Amino acid sequence: MSLRLHDTATRTVRDFTPVLPGRASLYLCGATVQAPPHIGHIRSGVNFDILVRWLEATGYQVTFCRNVTDIDDKILRTAQDEGVAWWAVAERNQRAFTRAYEALGCRPPDVEPRATGHVPEMIVLMRRLIESGHAYASDGDVYFDVLSDPDYGELSGQRLEHMRAADDVDESHKRDPRDFALWKGAKPGEPAWETPWGPGRPGWHLECSAMSTKYLGETFDIHGGGLDLVFPHHENELAQSRSAGDGFARYWVHNGLLNLAGEKMSKSVGNSLLVDAMVKEVRPAELRYYLGQAHYRSGMDYSQEALAEAVAAYRRIEGFVTRAAEASPSSDPGASSVAPSAAAMPAAFVAAMDDDLAVPQALAVVHEAVTEGNTALAAGDVAGAAKQASAVRAMMAVLGLDPLAEHWSGTNADEGLRPVVDALVTVALQQRQAARDRKDYAAADAIRNGLADAGIAVEDTPRGPRWELRP
Repeated sequence: MSLRLHDTATRTVRDFTPVLPGRASLYLCGATVQAPPHIGHIRSGVNFDILVRWLEATGYQVTFCRNVTDIDDKILRTAQDEGVAWWAVAERNQRAFTRAYEALGCRPPDVEPRATGHVPEMIVLMRRLIESGHAYASDGDVYFDVLSDPDYGELSGQRLEHMRAADDVDESHKRDPRDFALWKGAKPGEPAWETPWGPGRPGWHLECSAMSTKYLGETFDIHGGGLDLVFPHHENELAQSRSAGDGFARYWVHNGLLNLAGEKMSKSVGNSLLVDAMVKEVRPAELRYYLGQAHYRSGMDYSQEALAEAVAAYRRIEGFVTRAAEASPSSDPGASSVAPSAAAMPAAFVAAMDDDLAVPQALAVVHEAVTEGNTALAAGDVAGAAKQASAVRAMMAVLGLDPLAEHWSGTNADEGLRPVVDALVTVALQQRQAARDRKDYAAADAIRNGLADAGIAVEDTPRGPRWELRP
């Protein structure tokens, strides 16, 4: 069995057949950086990071491109409201997104193009569309002629006669209300770039068509993004690229949205849960587990209860892997991340991941291995436990969550403070052991409870007590 992915365009799960054998190209619509990221944004990053990791684990050489929209109406409004430069807003929030991706273990893309750096490519694309009769200039703006594309609407499954007017610009400049802007003419006080049709700035949809084909070619494998981007953004990307003669994306892959109280999590409705705040409530690995545990196409409803369940599930896996490493005299508990290969993983896990990235079923295999490993540890079967731990680490590495990976080391305490914390906890544990030796169990329990109150969890193992700093 090989990888199969749900393709939004065909509404079917299709065998993945790349343009070039052994290579996979992926373009992901990244952030519009008018505000810092909430966990709904980063769910997309986690989902597609898992896809990249699985492609690599199954032998593909992956080229991953994730864009940044750094000029947009919302960015301009935020800048005006704050009285700062538009580029300062974009740069500040782009750094916040980068920090969030890194915190949750999302590996950086091979290329991360910014819209403002690709105006020449956009001009070329607009010229191709105008010359072929699919776009027109009007009073400084440039529009795509929706009626010129007989297949417009097929990606989202809509009929043209049922579509509302595009709301990105003044309709008086358009031939048809449903035409969308490729280029927006300059307005007083707004940033502008020169084009043959006058100064202005890019339309949102034009950016991604220009950047994706620049880095991945006129035809590439996978175009990804959130389900809310299918229409109008991805529909418009497809229309303008196809009309220009590009093959564009062969597969359209969309992740489900994260909701809060049944409402889409977004900055506009003010119900955001910012990543910077969330990683102070739970560890980054635990937040990643929560965001990645559901099937990528399913919707998620955020709740504290669901988050707590995810935290407990990850800690169960982490606890087993750590105990197994400590129990094996030949293993290094601080070993760095493994290089996962599908050949080294249980067949049931591979089958689940190949089936449109069925992460819930894949995690069921992980937890079965954890159960077997804990049983082996309880029976003193160190070799059996080590075998299961190796499989668990390989599977969790595909999910970006190998508990012993270098990225997650030190996430329980600031690296600069770790030696100090370690020394203080060691003294407390020595006092606890001395109390137990003299059978003063009340004092021993009081020390352990005091550590727990400080967020330090102590676990007794055959090699002595081990501890972790919990949030």
